Amino acid sequence: MRTFALVFAACLFAGTAMAKPKHQELNGPAKDFTLKARSGKNIQLSDLRGQVVMLNFWASWCGPCRQEMPLLDKLATRYEPAGFKMLGVNVDSDRKLADRVLKEIPVGFEILFDPESKVSGLYKVDVMPSTVIIDCDGNLNYLHRGYVAGDEKVYKDRIKKLLRSCN
Repeated sequence: MRTFALVFAACLFAGTAMAKPKHQELNGPAKDFTLKARSGKNIQLSDLRGQVVMLNFWASWCGPCRQEMPLLDKLATRYEPAGFKMLGVNVDSDRKLADRVLKEIPVGFEILFDPESKVSGLYKVDVMPSTVIIDCDGNLNYLHRGYVAGDEKVYKDRIKKLLRSCN
């Protein structure tokens, strides 16, 4: 039994040591996509060039996603007039699951549906929630995996900095 515990602890440590970083600077062009929005419109990322864009990948079963959504809504409300666009990308295979969450936690920003996880695959999303920030020139800037209280301050600082560089 002791040997098992030591092997288990070693595996746990190795997995933790090899875990991807929570924050990651990105560069290069953002991959374009088109997804259906909750409003019924098709939203194409390249049409938003000139704005700072935040893609927030979320799922109905994700507790941290639910905690983060009202805070993202506040960021969207605050910075959209300055050229910021918040897009929530739901990855549930059944849209009804997302709709239930959105009844409980209404948000004003655009919700897109990625039921086959094509876009989340394109952006190599491996944790829920995951947030990608794109600058006004359409280039990747930042990736944030997961959510804990206070992470929205990191988003706010990044958004403000990118908005200043757009003008």
